[in-house]
Amino acid sequence: REPDIPPESTIISLGNELLATTDSWRKGKTFAKGKVLTLHRPPGYGDESSWYCRVSRHDKEDATFDEFWSKLGVNKAENEKQFVSAIKQVAEVKRISATQSIWTLYYTYPPPVSPRVFTVLQTTYLNSAAPRSGLIISIPIDLSEDEELAKIERKGVRGRYVAVERLLELDDGKVEWRMATSASPGGMIPSFIAKSSMPGQIAADVTHFLKWFHTIRNSTAVEV
Repeated sequence: REPDIPPESTIISLGNELLATTDSWRKGKTFAKGKVLTLHRPPGYGDESSWYCRVSRHDKEDATFDEFWSKLGVNKAENEKQFVSAIKQVAEVKRISATQSIWTLYYTYPPPVSPRVFTVLQTTYLNSAAPRSGLIISIPIDLSEDEELAKIERKGVRGRYVAVERLLELDDGKVEWRMATSASPGGMIPSFIAKSSMPGQIAADVTHFLKWFHTIRNSTAVEV
């Protein structure tokens, strides 16, 4: 039996609602010389884990809106594998539409932590009206009742995460990159360790992305 998949419009609406609350979350540390701000809030009703957010603003030297979208709004998992060192393998399990796919991601960590498998339904939405914005939403999905799809997953401890990312073109031409996430790594990792490391991990993704992007920028100029 195929997994139940919520309508894309519902996912987009809930993602926007979540991001609208993030400015009121408790401010945490800043990273990358003050460029990346982190925020957090405790679990809400029905949540497994706390929520964390990072916000950064970028001028055209970092990347334009089109450049950000070309790497985060298109083939996100494949691109993440290039700049997130823990991701060793990704596979598109099923393409549902041009803006929605199921992906499985295989992460490895230093011993004694076992490999983790995260399988998500990824939904994207690009709003071309000014100010332009783009959403990339990943929510956990269970493939256990569909044997054919489940075969594509690697063996490992199952983790779960939700991530809502927004690229927003600002009036001054800069791009705001905002991401809110909640994760349960699964297995024997104590929750206090996962919580304490989360702000630094999500902030580091910004630095890693920009470093990777700048190495390929010249060879993959975006056509506007």
